[in-house]
Amino acid sequence: MNVRSLGYVWIESTDPGKWLEYATEVLGMAVAEPRGGAVLYLRMDERPFRLAIVKGATDSLQLCGWELLDEADFTSAKSELDAASVSWEQGSAEEIRSRRVRDLIRLQDPAGNSLELYHGGDLDYAKFVSPQGIDRFETGFNGNMGFGHAVLPAPNLQETHQFYRDLLGFGDSDYMHFHFTEDQNDPGLGLHFMHVQNPRHHSLGLFQGESPGNCVHLMVEVMEVDEVGYCLDRALQKEIPITSTLGRHTNDRMLSFYMLTPGGFSMEFGCQGLKMDWSDYTPTKTTSPSIWGHVFAPTE
Repeated sequence: MNVRSLGYVWIESTDPGKWLEYATEVLGMAVAEPRGGAVLYLRMDERPFRLAIVKGATDSLQLCGWELLDEADFTSAKSELDAASVSWEQGSAEEIRSRRVRDLIRLQDPAGNSLELYHGGDLDYAKFVSPQGIDRFETGFNGNMGFGHAVLPAPNLQETHQFYRDLLGFGDSDYMHFHFTEDQNDPGLGLHFMHVQNPRHHSLGLFQGESPGNCVHLMVEVMEVDEVGYCLDRALQKEIPITSTLGRHTNDRMLSFYMLTPGGFSMEFGCQGLKMDWSDYTPTKTTSPSIWGHVFAPTE
């Protein structure tokens, strides 16, 4: 399959007003049109929205939307899923309209994470105006790098990794294995970083464990180091729990910090992530997550 980018996420919230405040006053995203409806749409570039917040009984990530190249690839993707005996559901006319796409299907990965495959995402070219003065987020030309990345829980890591690699066509970027004790018999937990057809080092991470809110973290990227610092200041002023101190990652060189979202999972806010040439790349196995910083704190 020819997956091009992580186009959007849908998030369920018991109190969408908390996401409105968090996204506009801390992250610097803008409220998208239409306003005041059943869905809170948040934008960060030329696309009509990147985050959609819907009121519900839980605080959790509902699904990730992955963009395919065109209608031919979309049709081919459905055939490949059928051939692999993977069930999928056709998106309704209302769902297609609400996503601002030409067509979509919904399915689940082997870990139970919901995802949508779509093609023909709208591009309205409306100027992004951040309420916090952010000039732009790093999403590529016309948003073709997607909004950032998502790291999802995958207790059955090998099966889920094979699903994305062998069926959906994601490529391996890096692998890490974490040990949480000094016990030599501690089996540890794995983390696969995977890319799609854009230069972002990874658009998906799969973590071998459970996570609150059906998500380990989301990541958004800005263009300047100072914007990361300004966001950290805003988070501290709002008394938002910082789940990791400022640091620079090893595998993608992202300079970032992590903070808690109203969904109970973390948001990585960073800059200077690597842009890769996948035609000449060998996947890596990294033994340390960060060059410096990134001291993670447990959340309750």
